[in-house]
Amino acid sequence: MNCGPRVADVPAPCRPATQNLKPDTCRYGRARLQSPAGTPKHDIGAPVAESEVNARRKSARRTTRRVFKAYRPQEGTYDELFSADGTPRAEFCKIVEIIDSMGTGEFRARQKLADAAFLKGGITFSVYSDNRGVEKIFPFDLIPRPVAAAEWAKLERGLEQRIRALNLFLADVYGEQRILRENVIPRALVEGSRGYLRQVQGIKPPGGVYIHVAGIDLIRRPDGSFCVLEDNIRTPSGVSYVLENRRVMKRVFPRIFAEASVRSVDEYPMRLREALAGVAPRDNPRMVILTPGPFNSAYFEHSFLARRMGCELVQGQDLFVWQDKVFVKTTQGPQRVDVIYRRVDDQFMDPKVFREDSMLGVPGIMGAYARGNVALANAIGNGVADDKAVYPYVHDMIRFYLSEEPLLAQVETFICAREKDCAHVLANLQKMVVKAVDESGGYGMLMGPQAGRKQLDEFAERIAKNPRGYIAQPRVELSTCPTWVDKGVGPRRVDLRPYIVTGKTTWALPGGLTRVALVEGSYVVNSSQGGGSKDTWVMGQA
Repeated sequence: MNCGPRVADVPAPCRPATQNLKPDTCRYGRARLQSPAGTPKHDIGAPVAESEVNARRKSARRTTRRVFKAYRPQEGTYDELFSADGTPRAEFCKIVEIIDSMGTGEFRARQKLADAAFLKGGITFSVYSDNRGVEKIFPFDLIPRPVAAAEWAKLERGLEQRIRALNLFLADVYGEQRILRENVIPRALVEGSRGYLRQVQGIKPPGGVYIHVAGIDLIRRPDGSFCVLEDNIRTPSGVSYVLENRRVMKRVFPRIFAEASVRSVDEYPMRLREALAGVAPRDNPRMVILTPGPFNSAYFEHSFLARRMGCELVQGQDLFVWQDKVFVKTTQGPQRVDVIYRRVDDQFMDPKVFREDSMLGVPGIMGAYARGNVALANAIGNGVADDKAVYPYVHDMIRFYLSEEPLLAQVETFICAREKDCAHVLANLQKMVVKAVDESGGYGMLMGPQAGRKQLDEFAERIAKNPRGYIAQPRVELSTCPTWVDKGVGPRRVDLRPYIVTGKTTWALPGGLTRVALVEGSYVVNSSQGGGSKDTWVMGQA
């Protein structure tokens, strides 16, 4: 057990005023960034191994070229930094100028410094199916993915609306079930979901909050509009990489933020702590983070958040239940626990209620939860709301519970459990992206346009045997972002996972995790499938 990590110092928000960029200097390839007085034009001033950077600079200057000189946006996609004609988007011209004027030699040196920082910091994830080793360094690309302030404000409103509706849906499904009685969503679809748990029917979580932390996956279509691809409201992961990406960026490019005016992400741990405290059953609550242990794929994140939030990191054997209250074992004796931020799946939480062979949970914890003596974040049973076959009905939830029109679009989805949809999917399998409704991380998925005949036949057989287990969507062309690759800078597909925290109020972390498909031509951005990440910059002025 890790007893009582201390709160890490949280840097102040980094929002310096922008200055010294004349309106007529934003001409890519013909003008240069106007540097502050006394500042060398190309000196971005990295404090990390500066001598190493200077040494590489000297050897690189003779052959260096501008970073984006040979970059061409990919035809048919929306490029996050450049217009279709190859000119920088007006709102991000400053970012392009700063990076471009650095030159490829210096940028390559900075990327190597970032890679070394990730290696030294142990910023890893686990891939259970990889026979070469469990731990992998999470690939990070230094070219940021920016989001305009006004655009983020719209996304923020849409995300908050979506979370409100999903929270009301969970309260209803495990309560009065109005939405099922009125046949807005088919009862059989909900009750047939593996995420629907009858054991929590009638249980109301403290504060009425089911979704304390959400990760909503967004993609940008060729017309520039965002739409929701998936909802992750069980145990969404990845936020530690958002914070670490920013930390490394600020060390490698310490003055670039002063030029670009980027909103801070540093307050996330304290925002999450405040949200969890807001739904605790007692004042001055004791909070812990429950992890499956060091062999879990997201263990780095569990320990990272425990340190930053000032919470204890515990495993199931560190907790016990007595008189329907949860306690943690400490050197000062048992201490009552009020809030558990759990990173253990539902079925492993209580061997008395769910899987009898579970060694990860706490026997009797569901009794304490049912009586309101402990808050579990996220709530048990949330899986029914992020079932991929329920996803097509979220717009109906918004209209039903909020009497509002949805602010965020969704991808057209065919539910194979519906006979007509299933026939359409099977007839057009080579054009579809097929997903198993209860899988994640890029597993159980078919990319029809890139699949061979053998794989297509295998999935057709799977769908025919278990239609409720699959949905299908037309392949949507993801947006691209310039990415540093072996041959220089090339366009690579990206998505965006914003994180939304709910307690007494709802708050969205500015930006989120931009995942990038590092393999040329790939649409799969998941780290477990060879993807990496970028720092997401929400600009500071609307």
